[in-house]
Amino acid sequence: MNRKTTRLWIPAVLAGMLAGAGSVMAGSLAEETYSRHVDSGGAISLPSDFRLSWTHLGSWVVSEATAPGAGFHDVYTQAEAARSFRENGVFPDGAVLIKEIRTIESGDKTTGPAQWARDPAVWFVMVKDTQGRFDSPHWGEGWGWALFKAEEASVNASASFEETCKGCHVPAQQNDWVFTEGYPTLQAPLVK
Repeated sequence: MNRKTTRLWIPAVLAGMLAGAGSVMAGSLAEETYSRHVDSGGAISLPSDFRLSWTHLGSWVVSEATAPGAGFHDVYTQAEAARSFRENGVFPDGAVLIKEIRTIESGDKTTGPAQWARDPAVWFVMVKDTQGRFDSPHWGEGWGWALFKAEEASVNASASFEETCKGCHVPAQQNDWVFTEGYPTLQAPLVK
């Protein structure tokens, strides 16, 4: 093989390897999730440092202080889960959604009156389960459900899916229980 052929061949091989790695990563999403974030009994844990290493899907703001869920809501998932949703229109087995609700701070800035997220209050975690792995009150409708409070983030404070989570998600029932309209990352990119 001459130098010119080698220069053309190496990028093609690397591109093929990277494309294959993407398929392997997507194929192992459930294995990764169920080995790191869910124990053998179905107990869900809050993934650590997700803000730095996971994909931000979108934000919601419930600015009325007395409203249920008041605060700044940021939602995250694994990059593989976001890519799979874009390709297939559904969350894959093992997708984890984390909604972090933080308090709202406000003040005047040079651009005008502003509001921004402050201290974490709670995290809601949903884990996609297409296999029906667990018979537990925290698993239902194809998802595992958990609630973690800032004062004790290692304990699932949810009573059950039915008692703690379902009521808020009923309006999204026809959309796999997820309010995807607030997640621009799941839509096709504006610039290609």
